[in-house]
Amino acid sequence: MVNVGVIGLGRMGMLHLMDCLHIDDVKVVAAADSSKKALNKAKSFGVSRLYTDYHDLLNDSSDLDAVIISLPNFLHFESVQLALEAGLNVFVEKPMARNVDECRKIVRLVEKSGRKFMVGHVMRFEDDIVKMKEAVDKGVIGKLEVVTVEEVINGPFSHPRVPSPVAEWWFNPEKSGGGALLDIGYHLIDLFRFFTGEDCGAVFSCLDYRFNLPVEDGAILVLRSSNSSTKGIINVGWYQKTIYPKYDFNLTLHGNAGYLSAADFRPRSLYVHALKEGTKNLLRKLFGRKITPLSYTYYYEAFYKELKHFFDCVKDDLNPSVSAVDGLKTIELIEKAYKLFNEKGRSVD
Repeated sequence: MVNVGVIGLGRMGMLHLMDCLHIDDVKVVAAADSSKKALNKAKSFGVSRLYTDYHDLLNDSSDLDAVIISLPNFLHFESVQLALEAGLNVFVEKPMARNVDECRKIVRLVEKSGRKFMVGHVMRFEDDIVKMKEAVDKGVIGKLEVVTVEEVINGPFSHPRVPSPVAEWWFNPEKSGGGALLDIGYHLIDLFRFFTGEDCGAVFSCLDYRFNLPVEDGAILVLRSSNSSTKGIINVGWYQKTIYPKYDFNLTLHGNAGYLSAADFRPRSLYVHALKEGTKNLLRKLFGRKITPLSYTYYYEAFYKELKHFFDCVKDDLNPSVSAVDGLKTIELIEKAYKLFNEKGRSVD
């Protein structure tokens, strides 16, 4: 049994906690958050030890095997450092940290600790992405020439049914590390590296400040892989008021022998998909078979898959497919993009 502590019970932290309930031989025994409401919800899921300060959880972690960290960006480095020094395996939500300096320190800490460490690059675990990667590796579209990927959502402005204020750290570059490029572009940059299998450099960067915030609310970035010279065009934004399941995400892989579009690999209707998968799970339950957790939600299923992968690595002593170095290389590219924009379009290799 892998005993787990969850640090941070916001939207993502609570989702991770609930995913753990469906993973065999994994038990959440401790959770930390400053919100008593969130802690009470964790208690309702059977979490026995509750803390209002994550330092107390880590100081009382002798019976824990791993922690899931889902805190604001400015707390990632410190919490990861303390968890690794406590001898724990660590899963941390993206971004790994706010800047290259913090990320490099984490890489060294992970190497020194010998613990399992994984960053939440969840899009690598989405069903459409997995199938597209398999097709590219099989040479279905020939040599990969260009990757175009865009995601435009409402970012931190999205609300639950009852609107709530946006935490101030989102718009403080010292605390967040950046805006839409760091928040959404982080995933898309990682996808480019995932599909090419290479390091890459930033060729062009344009940031938008539609809302006159201290951080960017949109960005367009052009990347180039180091060996094959594959190009990547990335477009991200916080300015669209669409509500899930309407999801403005598009990915096309252009090869010299064809192309692949993510739209061809995912359900045409998320509602129909949810109905079909929910019905399948109901029948599985009626006939005493194991249900497929979160399969009806399609995109959210990837969060379950990435956590299961992490815990499988902990149990079987394997290296997670997403490493601290992956987190570092993504942040390096984001910092290069910021520098490129500030230098008015000059390339940064």
